[in-house]
Amino acid sequence: MNKPPLSVLHRRRFRRFRFLLSTVILVGLLWAGGFVWYVGIIPTNVEEPDRKTDAIVVLTGGSERLSEGRRLLTRRLAEKLFISGVYRGVEVDELLSAGQADPRLLSCCVVLGHVAENTRGNAIETAVWVYEEGYKSLRIVTANYHMPRSLLEFRSLMPDVDIIAHPVFPDTVKVDSWWRWPGSASLIASEYNKFLFASLRNYVLQLLPGGNSASLHRSTPAPQEQDYSASN
Repeated sequence: MNKPPLSVLHRRRFRRFRFLLSTVILVGLLWAGGFVWYVGIIPTNVEEPDRKTDAIVVLTGGSERLSEGRRLLTRRLAEKLFISGVYRGVEVDELLSAGQADPRLLSCCVVLGHVAENTRGNAIETAVWVYEEGYKSLRIVTANYHMPRSLLEFRSLMPDVDIIAHPVFPDTVKVDSWWRWPGSASLIASEYNKFLFASLRNYVLQLLPGGNSASLHRSTPAPQEQDYSASN
């Protein structure tokens, strides 16, 4: 069997290369457009700052989040403060007890969750606790750049719970001028990629029997009673 002329092989390779390059460029443009959209949905302020909810949920990851959660509890904006993803032995109690907070309020109304290791785990751990308590509304406290993915995960597992976003604004993350700060740009891009993965995973889970709620039983072992503790 005769081989195609060399010129034909070159044309075929060029067409493959052109197709591959076009695909890479298209995917890059779609990603960049989505990234700009993601930056646009990062909250820039706290909506409904005075509205009361059944509980306040703080996702560990920064002292600003814990301090804000304590402040909101002191203002009696919720019955309970739930801190998700606390590693045993960390100095959360000291941080919560600092300042002018009423120690009696902290001892009665703060619950620590010790299971979650990531945002999905935060949502699962919180959902189990929320449904056990019979709560219908939450205020989520986390960093502004982390809020879109947090809302995605929490609302996918608790569609019947009213969730209010309460972002905090770390000084080290420059959302408004991210292009001038490589560290901020890298962090937001990483968070955007995680958001895309979480969106795809949740879409697939919705197609499975039981929907996304089935992940409460599959993705992470359900927290047991010993996985929660009072703050004191």
